Amino acid sequence: MKYSIIVPVFNRPEEVDELLKSLTHQSVSNFEVVIVEDGSSKPCADVCKKYENLLDIHYYNKENSGPGQSRNYGAERARGKYLLILDSDVVLPENYIRAIDEELEREPAEAFGGPDKAHDSFTDTQKAISYSMTSFFTTGGIRGGKKKLDKFYPRSFNMGIRKDVYSRLGGFSKMRFGEDIDFSIRIFKAGYRCRLFPEAWVFHKRRTDFTKFFRQVYNSGIARINLYKKYPESLKLVHLLPMVFTVGTLSLILISMIGLVLMTCDDTERWWPLFATPWAPIFLYAFIIFADATRSYKCAKIGILSIISAFIQLMGYGLGFLESWWKRCILGKDEFSAFEKTFYK
Repeated sequence: MKYSIIVPVFNRPEEVDELLKSLTHQSVSNFEVVIVEDGSSKPCADVCKKYENLLDIHYYNKENSGPGQSRNYGAERARGKYLLILDSDVVLPENYIRAIDEELEREPAEAFGGPDKAHDSFTDTQKAISYSMTSFFTTGGIRGGKKKLDKFYPRSFNMGIRKDVYSRLGGFSKMRFGEDIDFSIRIFKAGYRCRLFPEAWVFHKRRTDFTKFFRQVYNSGIARINLYKKYPESLKLVHLLPMVFTVGTLSLILISMIGLVLMTCDDTERWWPLFATPWAPIFLYAFIIFADATRSYKCAKIGILSIISAFIQLMGYGLGFLESWWKRCILGKDEFSAFEKTFYK
């Protein structure tokens, strides 16, 4: 057995069905599937049973402990030489595993990962979220795609690692957010080769609405400072950009509001430039996002939604980053007392 596909699941039977269906269409079949139910109230046991004759599938149900520990649970029971870590909300193109095969034959690696794309069936909101998470103009393309400013750190929605290396490193930590980056950092620090496989991409649904998306990126901002406290060298310039964007945008809006107040109090037009000028860079950035997203998806509605998504991504991450920086770096709180809900006990 060459590959063990490990998928932690929490209350997402419909998504698991879509993922398993896509696995039945793979052009190669040298893999098993390990589904780990993480204490769900909506289990996917019946869904997995549907595929017993189509896939080499193994289903486990355990108490809730978070995705990282569920991946570790699955890894302990996996038989493959390589572990392929996937989120339950991905769908695989038919040549996904073949692409991994070809990359490993071309150049071996102990760990690897691939990018993600939006499927045609995704809602317009999901496509807008996918755009903001992968676009160069929102730092997504810089951090996770071909346009790199730094080495590639695999994320848990599409990550591969040799099983013996996984075991040697102890798998994922108990961090609730950022545990995949923590693991990737430990892979590099241990001296293993970690590569981006550009053709081993997945369709990734991510969040289905903007409220859930904000919470996701906010938690990512929190996690970045927690990672910095563990690994100071891990904080790079690109990680500061959302925070700079957030502070800059809020400052421009504040300046504009001051101009509006002065215009109202003074009852003259001389404060008009102070009110209007700060909006120019904001509108320019929004236009760039609109134009690029509209070009990418050939849909103006997605272009408009991508403006909302881009601002949520950058400012949500930036606000989480700032709160975590204040609590961890200024107030000196430890990771548990600062954010009790971001760690599984």
